[in-house]
Amino acid sequence: MNGKERIALAMQHQPPDRVPVMCQLSLGHYFLNTNLAPHEIWFTSEGFAEALVALQRRYQFDGILINIPGRPRNLLNQIERLEKTEEGEMIQWRNGHVTLVPWDDNAQYVYSARPDLQPRADFETTHPDLLEAIDQYPGYLWNIYHIPWLEGKDDAGPLSEAPDYFFNTIDDVRAKVGDAVSIHGEVFSPFTHFLELFGYQNAMLGLITDKGKARAILERLTEAAVVWATAQARRGVDAVLISSAFAGGGFISPKMYEEFVVPYERRVAQAVKAQGIPVYTHTCGKIGDRLELMASTGTMGVDTLDPPPLGDVELAEAKRLIGERMFLKGNLNSVALLHYKTKDEVIAEVSQRILIGKPGSGYILSTACSVAPHVEPWKIELFTPLAEELGKYS
Repeated sequence: MNGKERIALAMQHQPPDRVPVMCQLSLGHYFLNTNLAPHEIWFTSEGFAEALVALQRRYQFDGILINIPGRPRNLLNQIERLEKTEEGEMIQWRNGHVTLVPWDDNAQYVYSARPDLQPRADFETTHPDLLEAIDQYPGYLWNIYHIPWLEGKDDAGPLSEAPDYFFNTIDDVRAKVGDAVSIHGEVFSPFTHFLELFGYQNAMLGLITDKGKARAILERLTEAAVVWATAQARRGVDAVLISSAFAGGGFISPKMYEEFVVPYERRVAQAVKAQGIPVYTHTCGKIGDRLELMASTGTMGVDTLDPPPLGDVELAEAKRLIGERMFLKGNLNSVALLHYKTKDEVIAEVSQRILIGKPGSGYILSTACSVAPHVEPWKIELFTPLAEELGKYS
């Protein structure tokens, strides 16, 4: 049985040969543990695809999550100067824009280089009747602030049509792994888009000061999420992940979750399922008080399931509450994994997740959230052998 088949069965609550293994890796982890330069991974589809497949093979993962869109081909030809600094790679583009790509973290656009660009829209002055203008907000196009000038490209596409280059990484990964590995796409949830568009503080205040406007904007952003999610499904990914990282207990209450997250994520989930593939949801932090609400979105699975200290979810309790309706992925303590020093500590942590998650199928072994940049690869290399030893179904 190959990885694609294994994950497909687990998502359907049918027993595969063993518990599947698939972790989301932070971009910094790719930067530090492949032979590619950070800017090659971040700014080229070919580089990111190579990094994704290299670590999938090293860790023997059953699936790959493509969590950033493809890039235009030959984008690096627009670099005027690249300087390696203590902080990371400082890129001066030919058009005057500047990007810092840290050695172990996501790229950061340097707004001081172009003071005419503002990092966020203003909730107070954004009028619901002018929501189409979101497409033209400098730097916001599809939430790719690190390449803000792309909003002026003819092939960039409005928020109602995914640009062709977005599919480059999907195509490159599929060409490398064929049908042996489960390939998952990712789309930001409408709520995540909302926070990124206005900035977290202003967006949160907007939920309180003008609920009607907030709902209208969320409706518009839902359209964009549906476009990109369904486009990936049609391109041939095996599942779509809704990244809703900022909808946990550390950000909003269950009541606000029900009002500002559930209706919009439900539309995205319905659209993906209508394409005939699974959809599941990634939410960080404390979600123990909203597992039932997450199920009400129609999503088929929950990713992360952070245990303490970042979250409050116990895997056994999650299986009891929603395990018959949704597949579960994660719950392996990401903070502890970074801290552990010995092989025995890692084995004990991973083994417990396998033994709790395995019964009845519907579980994919994974860290609760992304594998941190500085987690040593030898720790991740233990996961699949343990799944093969302890996670077999008769």
